[in-house]
Parts: sequence; C-alpha cells; structure tokens
Amino acid sequence: MLWYCAFKWHPHTTREHVAQRIVQQHEAGTNHPESIKGWYNLAGGGAGFLLIETDDPRQLTTFLQPYMDLVSFDVHAAYPVDYQKQLQEFRQLSQHIGVGTRTR
Repeated sequence: MLWYCAFKWHPHTTREHVAQRIVQQHEAGTNHPESIKGWYNLAGGGAGFLLIETDDPRQLTTFLQPYMDLVSFDVHAAYPVDYQKQLQEFRQLSQHIGVGTRTR
C-alpha cells in the first residue's frame, strides 16, 4: 500500500536539525530507503511530502515517529489511477446519469 505523508516543519525546526536526524536514522537502519517511493519538498522550504510503500501501517508509524518532534505529518492511504480506464468509467457513468437529466 502507498501512503501519502505530507509534512510541515514545526516553527523551531532548522535545516540542521532535519539533516542531523535523517543521517542519524539512516545510519541506525530505520529509514528503509527501499520503502520511500518519492520525496518531494515544496518550493520555499519547510514542507513537502513523502510517498511510502508498506502494507503494515505500524511500520509506517515506526518510520515517522522519530521525526515527529521536528515535523507534523498528515498521512493518507493512496492508490494509483489509470487515466484512460478512469476516463472510460466516467464516460459510462455520465451517460447513465445523463438519461432523464437536464443540465442548466
């Protein structure tokens, strides 16, 4: 399962704090880089999101907890969508809904 983990630095957090913690957790073997499918920072700094792949939400929590004094997380389960397949389903749905319905 893929998890979308938006993060925002707490007001007291510095770049040095984040760098030190990431290196510390990496060297301890707790970051599991193979599970990190994406890491994106937002322009301006201090926020971004991670895409983490794990089937066990407890493993996700174990990954995130060492950072919770530096950043807040907003976590959601995510799944991929095939655009063409979804478009086809929406076309079928809109045709079904359109029967007997007028748009203004």
